[in-house]
Amino acid sequence: MQKDWLTLWIISQGKRRISRGKHITYNMTEKKKIKVLCVDDSPSVLDLLTYILHTDPQIEVIGTALTGKRALEFLKEKTPDLITMDMAMPEMDGLEATRIIMETNPIPIIIVSASWSPSEVGDTYRALEAGAISVIGKPRGIGHPDHNIMALELIAAIKTLSDVKLVRRWPKKEKLLAVTEPEFITADIKIVVIGASTGGPGVICTILSEMPKNLPVPILIVQHIARGFLEGFKGWLVKSTGYPVHIATNMEKMIPGHGYLAPNDFQMGVTTAGTIKLSDSELITILCPSVSYLFQSVADIYGKNAMGVLLTGMGKDGARELKMMRDKGAVTIAQDEASSVIYGMPKEAVEIGGATYVLPPTAIAQTIARLVK
Repeated sequence: MQKDWLTLWIISQGKRRISRGKHITYNMTEKKKIKVLCVDDSPSVLDLLTYILHTDPQIEVIGTALTGKRALEFLKEKTPDLITMDMAMPEMDGLEATRIIMETNPIPIIIVSASWSPSEVGDTYRALEAGAISVIGKPRGIGHPDHNIMALELIAAIKTLSDVKLVRRWPKKEKLLAVTEPEFITADIKIVVIGASTGGPGVICTILSEMPKNLPVPILIVQHIARGFLEGFKGWLVKSTGYPVHIATNMEKMIPGHGYLAPNDFQMGVTTAGTIKLSDSELITILCPSVSYLFQSVADIYGKNAMGVLLTGMGKDGARELKMMRDKGAVTIAQDEASSVIYGMPKEAVEIGGATYVLPPTAIAQTIARLVK
């Protein structure tokens, strides 16, 4: 687990760390070759992806496709361990291809998208909702100063996520959920904080979709996310849920019924004055932003008058601090294993006794709405 957690750090923080002159190495568990299908409408991008992935002896590109339709045809003959998927393509775009794959023969899909394209960023989050497991920026060309770190991020993501266990995504009209509500407790909650990593965007969307618009407390969110995609994530949440969501600014007054996303390269905490505190401090954890930093800050300031929610993701970020919140009387929730893309962070919290409840996404939303009065 430690190696996976370090890989996550590389994916989310590599560019920032290397720019500060720190040398990073990592090792992956030895295993069979990872078979990858690369899908992109640009032959030059496919050549670049193939070149990058073939630099790692553990990865084998077994095919390429110029459209989503051709990718589906390829899957009739061969089954890769993972697919890298572009968004904007002719015949069938990446969003539709992702939906079909996840509803018929689920395979881990990483969206490799141009973060500078607003239309692609929007479709990227709809693809995550459809079942893609992660998003990463499209690597720059060999002569670009960001080429090496973006290539490293892509390789690390593929190695980490290729063996994620997936289940078939049923079309929405067929999807039926039976949710058992947890035992009722009384609480005087003044703030809700949520932490998530891989698989988190779709769960956060589900939770916010079911929040009453007059929720009398603010919601602060740390989502580990690839650089360049935060603004698109915010826009997708607002459009999909109707819930007001903002990228947090330093010393901003928290408004009840609003959500706040931690910005890239800043730790997000709270103050006794009811404002958000942003810092570039690396205390507590090397992830930035980190769930641990937010949860500890809220535990110190709000104590029992808080609710903490730890969602899907690899590693341990936020697990110890969720336990800290519970020890101070806060209500704490960990996402259950069955609904988690990666049962890492919530599992760690459950194992150390950090969760009051262990619930699937819909039940998490219902519990927040019921307990926050």
